[in-house]
Amino acid sequence: MSEVSPRARGLWRSLIAVVAGNIVYLLLEGWLPPGARHEIYRIDWGLVVDFWFCLVIYGLLGFVRWFR
Repeated sequence: MSEVSPRARGLWRSLIAVVAGNIVYLLLEGWLPPGARHEIYRIDWGLVVDFWFCLVIYGLLGFVRWFR
């Protein structure tokens, strides 16, 4: 059985973080203040909040992996 390369592991971690972060953001978007909601085709604070969710999940995945 072959070991997964560190680059592939990082790619999967990033992909999971982006997908999960966007899902969490979309689920919570209705409860966020108007300034934190993303408007389509605009660069606004909603993108920053969405990125923050992805970044937090990326960090949590690394934290969980550290304990394994």
